[in-house]
Amino acid sequence: MTRQTLMVQGCTSDAGKSALVTALCRWLRRRGVRVAPFKPQNMALNSAVTADGGEIGRAQAVQAQACGLSPHSDMNPVLLKPHSDTGCQVILQGRVYSNMEAGAYHDYKPRARAAVLDSFARLSRQYRAVIVEGAGSPAEINLRAGDIANMGFAEAVDCPVILVADIDRGGVFAHLVGTLALLSDAERARVQGFVINRFRGDLALLQPGLDWLQGETGKPVLGVLPYLHGLHLEAEDALPTAAAEAAGAFRVIVPVLPRISNHTDFDALRLHPQVDFRFVAVEEAPPPADLIILPGSKSVAADLAFLRQRGWVAHLQRHLRYGGKLLGICGGFQMLGRAIHDPLGLEGAPGSCAGLGWLGMETTLEAEKQLRNVTGSLALADAPVAGYEIHAGVSSGPALARPWAMLDGRPDGAVAEDGQIAGTYLHGLFDTPAAADAVLAWAGLRAGLGTASAPDVHALREAAIERLADAVEAHLDLPRLLEILETPWRT
Repeated sequence: MTRQTLMVQGCTSDAGKSALVTALCRWLRRRGVRVAPFKPQNMALNSAVTADGGEIGRAQAVQAQACGLSPHSDMNPVLLKPHSDTGCQVILQGRVYSNMEAGAYHDYKPRARAAVLDSFARLSRQYRAVIVEGAGSPAEINLRAGDIANMGFAEAVDCPVILVADIDRGGVFAHLVGTLALLSDAERARVQGFVINRFRGDLALLQPGLDWLQGETGKPVLGVLPYLHGLHLEAEDALPTAAAEAAGAFRVIVPVLPRISNHTDFDALRLHPQVDFRFVAVEEAPPPADLIILPGSKSVAADLAFLRQRGWVAHLQRHLRYGGKLLGICGGFQMLGRAIHDPLGLEGAPGSCAGLGWLGMETTLEAEKQLRNVTGSLALADAPVAGYEIHAGVSSGPALARPWAMLDGRPDGAVAEDGQIAGTYLHGLFDTPAAADAVLAWAGLRAGLGTASAPDVHALREAAIERLADAVEAHLDLPRLLEILETPWRT
């Protein structure tokens, strides 16, 4: 059969590229098409561990679920994890390649392009269709030279493109027309149509604008997707802005570190009917809470210094003095120890810094990153748990003799002698309802506050994927989309 590729590009970040790719993948799977997702280059601090032991963006892991596949490193061959405003860790085909400043990575892109095309070639040999997600916008003219994320990739593999724009933020017609205006003639010809995302209102009132857009550009509007209220789909990188719809009396807060990573760890808490969950800016004085969680971080020492500068050590001490519980996850766990050593300069200048000193352990960052999917049980009530580990640090010390969990037959994390402070390397801790219930019970949530248990995040994600596919089937011009997919593209 003919192999098909379609690329979804967006007028802006967060226009809906990830969601549309997810929806198209599930729609094609429903039709019996063997399909895979692909994102050439991704910049995100939310990542997932793949079946082949690599690391990719979480959005591509969700898209793999939409296809009925296990995530694979080829689905996102270049992942950039920022550790400062100008530098990032470069993950190449699932493995750490190097830390680079922005200028150095720009010079490196021709080599990264080879990895991108290599991974794409493998996927295209294995699957009937590949749905590709762009990054940011193709109209970022300052990044056009050596582009591998948008039109540069589309031209390299010679595939058609559809352009998605978010009407909810306003200016949708300017976004679409302006994006086209900044493309070359060949790139404009490659765009086969538009999708307008997150529409709320009377479609009849929008129709004159759609007619004008088609007349002005000569490109069809392939559909208008509605705003899907209450949709739960993991964010690629941006923190969620909406509060939980049903906040409970039990309060959990997480400080928003400058380089917070894998904040999707807290989706289950945000959706828990008994929990009032809040991300709190480090610049703010935190409100009273039952549980404070120090999250993962791409720059642990720098983020810990930022917490200290903003007075959070005193806030945490007061929280503990009044009986609150404190949990650290991954980088947050490392912060709880006596020291963090970075002899290779993996997250900044080589050296060491003092930790908070509340767990008897020290952490050394090593060049080889720990990447694994794990299952096991928490020491708390022997609750089953499943998740993943992504960390460069190796911790040691007497605190580890009181582990938080047993994962694949080995101890993980630590619990303080008084049981008030704990830490773990496990991401996805709250995604298993029994584990979430056990952790919240440890933190003080009592049955008297209600009977609802933690939500099943995997089931919610599956339901969201189905809703997205339903929306595509109801609101997009599917015959036209199939024509774009099935007609061999020629520039």
